[in-house]
Amino acid sequence: MIGRWMSGRAPVEWLAPDSLDEAVALRAERGDASTVVAGGSFLGILMNQGFVRPTSLLSLQRVDALRGIRAGDGELRIGAMTTHRAVERDDTVRRECPLLARGFAVVASPRVRNQATVGGVLADADYASDPPSVLAALGARAVLRSPRGERQVDIDELILGFYETCIADDELLTEVRVPTTAERGVYRKFRSRSTEDRPCVAVAAVRAGGALRVVVGACAETPQHFPDVCALADGEPARGEVAREIGARYAERLHPITDSRGSGAYRRRVVAVEVRRAVEELAGS
Repeated sequence: MIGRWMSGRAPVEWLAPDSLDEAVALRAERGDASTVVAGGSFLGILMNQGFVRPTSLLSLQRVDALRGIRAGDGELRIGAMTTHRAVERDDTVRRECPLLARGFAVVASPRVRNQATVGGVLADADYASDPPSVLAALGARAVLRSPRGERQVDIDELILGFYETCIADDELLTEVRVPTTAERGVYRKFRSRSTEDRPCVAVAAVRAGGALRVVVGACAETPQHFPDVCALADGEPARGEVAREIGARYAERLHPITDSRGSGAYRRRVVAVEVRRAVEELAGS
């Protein structure tokens, strides 16, 4: 379906494909001339504030193939148009990967979670979102599709910087695949302002196959992970001095930003504490 609607004084083309093949074809044909709309919770804010003024919108709302959660072969396969609320409440997700359910359950409010999508939050590459750090800690991969075929990229590789991803102009993010191999997981969200539900510091910690993986979000352009620091706790629970050392080294390695939620120096102190607490909580869970 193709239509037009008025945004302010300028007409905006509205593209609403019914199938995934049609959506991929339109994406390849229009490229960056048409802005992809998933849930629209973030794009709507940018448009209302005048930060973006698209002349064409490619809506994925009618593409049912992009919705749903399936389990098999040691992973969860989540369609890009699946909402945060659906992930939060899904029984299979809660059973197979409770950390993933928690990471989506703490986003904003139920009203937002009923609209925002899994693919949208990754494609937006918003540094202060909850899910990216959780997905990165779990070793999730994004599936990108174009007429050239499909490819999978780690979340670490997908997000390149502030609101920037590796998604090509002819590609759509169609699915997220999350391994269910984590034995334990913890997500800690530190808010510095009671009036805002976005994290000042986000810490996701996972223990899988005896290895520790800690990812810090909301502090830099991309989720931050330091494998050599996590290796201090390989093979055994990290408590006491080991947990404290991991927290201290993460704080030292990071180059945190300064924004309305806190200065870089403040974030560095919070990271040291929250990483230590996450690692200790993981050891005791």
